[in-house]
Amino acid sequence: RVAKEHGLILVDTKYEFGRSSDGSILLIDEIHTPDSSRYWLASSYEKRFQKGLEPENVDKEFLRLWFKENCNPYEDEILPAAPAELVTELAWRYVF
Repeated sequence: RVAKEHGLILVDTKYEFGRSSDGSILLIDEIHTPDSSRYWLASSYEKRFQKGLEPENVDKEFLRLWFKENCNPYEDEILPAAPAELVTELAWRYVF
């Protein structure tokens, strides 16, 4: 509902939980941020979907894909620096 009110579609998200010493379940990380979720822009979704295009989005998937194409982020000890334009784009998406 909140995403919709802001013109977004919450595509998916992850929630990370832990247990306290008394056994209570706790939310242990941020939620509904571009770091933990994927968002599509509602205003262009239907038109792009009809054309078979990727939805416009405001998440960090583009940066994950860049790292996947340029290294093995799960095994390489040192990762390449992301291009400045990608870092700037990521900052814009977080602000948006």
